[in-house]
Amino acid sequence: MSPTPAPAWIDRRTLLKATTATAGAIATAAALAELETPAHAAAGFVKGVDISCVPQMEARGYTWRNAGGQAQDLLTILKGYGITAVRLRTFVNPSSSSTDGHCSISEVAAFAKRVKAAGMSIMLDYMFGDTWNSVGVQNPPAAWRSMNYSQMLTAMSAYVNQTMTVMKNNDVLPAWVQIGNEINSGICRPVGSVSSPAQMTGLLNAAYTQVKTVSPNSTVCIHLAQPQKYDVMTTFFSRFAANGGRWDMSVFSSYGSADVAPGIVANMKRISDAYGKPFLQSEFGGRVDRASSTRASLVACTKALKANGGQGIFYWEPECMSPFTGYNMGAWDSSSKRPTVIMDGFTQA
Repeated sequence: MSPTPAPAWIDRRTLLKATTATAGAIATAAALAELETPAHAAAGFVKGVDISCVPQMEARGYTWRNAGGQAQDLLTILKGYGITAVRLRTFVNPSSSSTDGHCSISEVAAFAKRVKAAGMSIMLDYMFGDTWNSVGVQNPPAAWRSMNYSQMLTAMSAYVNQTMTVMKNNDVLPAWVQIGNEINSGICRPVGSVSSPAQMTGLLNAAYTQVKTVSPNSTVCIHLAQPQKYDVMTTFFSRFAANGGRWDMSVFSSYGSADVAPGIVANMKRISDAYGKPFLQSEFGGRVDRASSTRASLVACTKALKANGGQGIFYWEPECMSPFTGYNMGAWDSSSKRPTVIMDGFTQA
């Protein structure tokens, strides 16, 4: 079975910054992969959002209205669409940039308290950098840049333990933890590059161990982008598993349209089944100026995930509005400050 084609990948990091400043190998790897299903399991299909920009938007005076036009807390509005979980990214030593910084662990924990108070579960997304890391960029934090593998292993363990402890001390332990963001090419490159699989796996396993040390019931996720590129996914997972990689769930970024969604989700299931791990889609989005089409894509993707045993879907930054950023894949209307029909996709799927 060949991978399903899809439209060209849309790099959200680039959009935000631009506007502001094979079967045998799989079988072998599967035999080596460790099945470690955590005690925690979300009840039912998860409908989630990544709204990490909210504190910075609020600090600049942004507010949101519900579909009826009334000003309302964003989390309350989201709950009205059946949203049950929120993903929050964290940077290591971020700048004060409203779009490319913040998201320190203390800021994340503070916002996570609001999320928990609203009755929603939390996914923590470790970027392992001082700013954006994504499918094309995996830069280590500046403080780690000159470290060798042994030094970085120590730094990784200390950082994950410290930040998870901050979440624990604030009583906001995450249900899911992504150890890296869109790590097709590895983490903290070049030390943790996928071309140095033993070192990449060592760093990821160090993160896994420290998450579990602080929060044994958190589901630890490996996050890859572009599941339409099936061979890229198998390259990562075969090397990771062959070197003793440890993870509980596979999660994916995909921004495919309605007509290609079933094939892309089928690839998610195929790779997840090969290693005996559950899966979900931790990023989805579409153009806000084509709201009806994006809504149809959300519905199609959600239906495909449910039909294939996927555990949930997260929309990436639906709350974004201009001029905070020129990112055009939010789900709110910048003029009326009301949700567009995109959000109806959560209730229609």
